[in-house]
Amino acid sequence: MNGPADMLAADKASSGLGIALIEVRDGYARLRMTVTENMINGHGIAHGGFVFLLADSAFAYACNSAGSVTVAASADIDFVLPAHEGDELVAEAVERTRFGRSGIYDVTVRRGTEIVAEFRGRSRTLRS
Repeated sequence: MNGPADMLAADKASSGLGIALIEVRDGYARLRMTVTENMINGHGIAHGGFVFLLADSAFAYACNSAGSVTVAASADIDFVLPAHEGDELVAEAVERTRFGRSGIYDVTVRRGTEIVAEFRGRSRTLRS
């Protein structure tokens, strides 16, 4: 990976869903996604998998911001409010700690000022 733009170009899952990179710096990333008709589940709300994917993508950019190849070791999410078609969601990922080849990152997904979901990811940097 040469940089965030290269990572986004190679990330077909995120770019295919219209996820846009707003900001990335060491240990931090902010991404945006608009909920589309194809993301709505049988209850008429955004499928949680798409909300998770947005949060996971922000996590990926934050933990790869230092330039090393880092992947998710595990992650979990708490859904706070439903998202609806047309909602613009913003995921903000923040590094909490890095130790050895591991790290912990928190991601908040918001619709405006409302929290839609809270995500915690644990990363592992691969050996070169």
